Amino acid sequence: MRSILNYLKRLNDALPMLVATILVYGLVVLVTGIWFFENKLKYAVGLLFGIGLAVFYAISLASSILRAIEVRDKKGERMIAARGIGRYLVVVAITFLMCYLKIGAIGTWFVGVMGLKVSALLQPFIQDKMLKRKGR
Repeated sequence: MRSILNYLKRLNDALPMLVATILVYGLVVLVTGIWFFENKLKYAVGLLFGIGLAVFYAISLASSILRAIEVRDKKGERMIAARGIGRYLVVVAITFLMCYLKIGAIGTWFVGVMGLKVSALLQPFIQDKMLKRKGR
């Protein structure tokens, strides 16, 4: 567990908190929304795929930015573009896989992926509250 946190922190100082917020968001959405769906397994699987993709996207993006900064030339720009296309292809592949195999609910998958956006928007608020609690 400690090595995962160290890896995330090495990529970006805010990444561990972003990933934790995505996971908490997923748990909240799972617990509150599962009661409204007839097929609870499909709801949960779709949401888990979405949350997994959101975490993958956050880590991959932070890794791409760090590598591009280290390179600092046209190669870095091409690297960011290539990795962005790769992330997009992963999202498309999982979407098609879910639709083809009929596993998970695509709506909850989308809600899970949006966990990245919600977490990124909540990040400044959460950081501010944590710093105030620590007395800074």
